[in-house]
Amino acid sequence: MITVIGSLKGGSGKSTVTFNLAVWLSMAGQSILAVDVDPQATLTDVAEVRGEEGYKPAIKVKGKSALHRDAMQDVDEVLIDIGTADIESMKKAIELADRIVVPVPPSQADIWSAQRFIRFVQSVRGADDMPKLMGFINRADTHKAVRESDEAAAALVSLPGIDYLKPRLCQRTVYRRSFSEGLAVFELDPRSKGTREWNSLVALLYPELVSG
Repeated sequence: MITVIGSLKGGSGKSTVTFNLAVWLSMAGQSILAVDVDPQATLTDVAEVRGEEGYKPAIKVKGKSALHRDAMQDVDEVLIDIGTADIESMKKAIELADRIVVPVPPSQADIWSAQRFIRFVQSVRGADDMPKLMGFINRADTHKAVRESDEAAAALVSLPGIDYLKPRLCQRTVYRRSFSEGLAVFELDPRSKGTREWNSLVALLYPELVSG
């Protein structure tokens, strides 16, 4: 399966999600190809940190030269991290995608951006050849008195053309700490709230790998 992690807005956490997925899938015994087509190359950087620290499994990341089906034939899962600074590579990734996972931070601007991204995917693929789009709230508020995450979730539910995933990843230090050290969140602190959030999300994304 070819999974694109994307949006039209920077700072949504695409690279963090892609990296954690790559490590999790590798630990689940899947062969993966991670492709970084965001010119910021954050996914490439964190994979290099992981390699320098000697953490296993190692995560190898390729660039936009891997955006063709021949490069993707011999793996179980392809993960593509896209960025808006390279629109042509973004279009190629969308053309290849079986599904697109959209992290949406809890703000009205990010909801509008998600709506524009859905239309962008439609313009690339056409109404009759759409990949599955799945969106979830990323970097959600942790304080119960702050309602912005709930409001964003309600708006995301109402957007046509995208399936809403209920599990949220909250704005937690453990995500930033683990990423900076080249570790997945569940490696740094397996008992953290962040790990529990992650497990809930990935169980929806890959039910075939976690069902008994």
